[in-house]
Amino acid sequence: MTLPIWVFAVAAGILISAYMAVKTGKEERQLEMESIEREGEIYIKRLEREREERQKSFGS
Repeated sequence: MTLPIWVFAVAAGILISAYMAVKTGKEERQLEMESIEREGEIYIKRLEREREERQKSFGS
């Protein structure tokens, strides 16, 4: 039984599409984690600044 060439082309397209979907998902998760880490660092710095300000106001 011989399969038409378009069947192989469709199968290759499906495989390439699946690979690209997995690759893109992985990159997006990595970017999201980096963004979350940056936001966390900003939040911690703000908390530290507020803590220092409170200590200065109570120390006066």
